[in-house]
Amino acid sequence: MPEGDTVWNTARALERALAGDVLTACDFRVPQLATTNLAGWTVAGSGCRGKHLLLRLTRDDDRRTLHSHLRMDGAWRVFRPGDRWTGRPAHLIRVVLRSARSIAVGYHLHELTLIPTGEEAAFLGYLGPDLLGADWDPAEAVRRIAEKPDRSIAEALLDQRNLAGIGNLYKAETLFLRGLWPWTPVSEVADLAGAVKLAQKLVASNLGRWTQTTTGSLRRGETNYVYGRRAQPCRRCGAAIQKADQDERITFWCPRCQPNP
Repeated sequence: MPEGDTVWNTARALERALAGDVLTACDFRVPQLATTNLAGWTVAGSGCRGKHLLLRLTRDDDRRTLHSHLRMDGAWRVFRPGDRWTGRPAHLIRVVLRSARSIAVGYHLHELTLIPTGEEAAFLGYLGPDLLGADWDPAEAVRRIAEKPDRSIAEALLDQRNLAGIGNLYKAETLFLRGLWPWTPVSEVADLAGAVKLAQKLVASNLGRWTQTTTGSLRRGETNYVYGRRAQPCRRCGAAIQKADQDERITFWCPRCQPNP
């Protein structure tokens, strides 16, 4: 699930593979960038902001950033020259970046855009505090969430304008651990700051590894409390985990541990 930790890990992988390299070739397979040629540009580094990936490039005095968003199904894969590209069908490739030592392939990327690096802040200025960034400010995140008291807490946590980096998995797991019914109005959440701080803690706990766990176990089938576990017994009380549509997304919860107030 490409949430804040996955994007952070992807940025680090691109950094290790390409930072300092001069691109020898590129191939964009999206209409808006089809004629763009980044050969000769140097990869200055790779970063992220919430769920947004930022690959920074330089050439002479010019600075550009290749912005991409993974959404639900996007991914970057790194290969060495001569390796077979595996993991995704070729028709999903949106961009290929080549250097002498690495090939970075972007699959099913969304919002693929090339912008001046100096405009990053304005381009992503609508985002709330980054759960994994230097600007993380739980008090500001709480303030933004509280501005819409009638909104459900689940929807508020997913809104990237409130806090950047949390997705459906960490939303569901945070609400379970806080004992909150997903449809609870923000105004009725007794400890909003506690929920926000827990969400950040869960996302940050998986930095540096691809397996996302909220239970502490890395074993297959044991990584989550409620997410993806419809009809399975709650690890805490044994009740069947529920799944339902909510605000054009799905949500998971335990009807006993997270009762409708």
